[in-house]
Amino acid sequence: MKETIEKILSELNDLKCSTEKEVEEARIKYLGKKGEVTALFDEFKTYAPELKREFGQKLNALKQQAIAKIEELKSQAATASTQGGGSAEDLSMPGDAFKLGSRHPVSIVRQQIVDIFRKYGYTVAEGPEIEDDYHVFEALNFPPNHPARDMQDTFFVSAGHPNPLLLRTHTSSVQVRTMEKMKPPIRVICPGRVFRNEAISARAHCIFHQVEGLYIDEGVTFADLKQAILLFAREMFGADSQIRMRPSYFPFTEPSSEVDVSCNICKGKGCNICKGTGWLEIMGCGMVDPNVLRASGIDSRKYSGFAFGMGVERIAMLKWQVNDLRHYFENDLRFLQEFETATEV
Repeated sequence: MKETIEKILSELNDLKCSTEKEVEEARIKYLGKKGEVTALFDEFKTYAPELKREFGQKLNALKQQAIAKIEELKSQAATASTQGGGSAEDLSMPGDAFKLGSRHPVSIVRQQIVDIFRKYGYTVAEGPEIEDDYHVFEALNFPPNHPARDMQDTFFVSAGHPNPLLLRTHTSSVQVRTMEKMKPPIRVICPGRVFRNEAISARAHCIFHQVEGLYIDEGVTFADLKQAILLFAREMFGADSQIRMRPSYFPFTEPSSEVDVSCNICKGKGCNICKGTGWLEIMGCGMVDPNVLRASGIDSRKYSGFAFGMGVERIAMLKWQVNDLRHYFENDLRFLQEFETATEV
């Protein structure tokens, strides 16, 4: 083995390579699975312990020298290919066409909703996602122990406090903060993310997005509310869209209503999307309860107003006939790529 080691060392000292291909061939010859140095290590395993002590250090030194020589030749070959032989790349060739991403469908619909209401004079108001009990519940006519609080399924951050912190269950808290800071007339929309402790399914999620609207001025009536929602529905779902309003209950509005829009798939004739009814539910709304106005320091004898709120994922589901809410949160590129051609306006 001693003579073989000296022979390989001599070859390594005299080894020269001009191209990267030749360097790779040399690496395989000496250090590959069937290379000469590798074969010596296989042979070394069969030696007696006293001989292993003699040749072990020499074999390790040989391997390290072979690795160093190959790295040196590889560096020289790479330098020669870019300097001595000209550039390895043709800089006149066109660059790689990187595939651009697209807006998320929820972001697209959120922006569409905002743009529609901006045309009618609404401004955007935003607020914190971690809120206190007062702005999420009490100021919105949710007294302590009121059963309507159970509708919200709240995530509490600091429970047990007189005014505990929580993850907001609706963006109505932004409306409260807006009424505290602004004097009427007020015309705002409040887009944002909200949280509710709900089981995740095809039609529900613990995280979703809302856009709520608020209009307060002298002489605001339910007819103004109906007209505002009808204009929105026709902008979002088509000029032929119709709406219907069904009586409902919300603690912060009176009277309150649920709003349906005529199905834009079957044109009201009935299909599996609208479950044969010809209508699709899109939002809740109502006239702002006088107690809510007074809690924010607004004279309820002089001013009146309306409020509405819709789920952005719900609108996106109806707009694009998506049958599972979970698709919006899974980041599946196959799903997201379907919206590359969707526009925001």
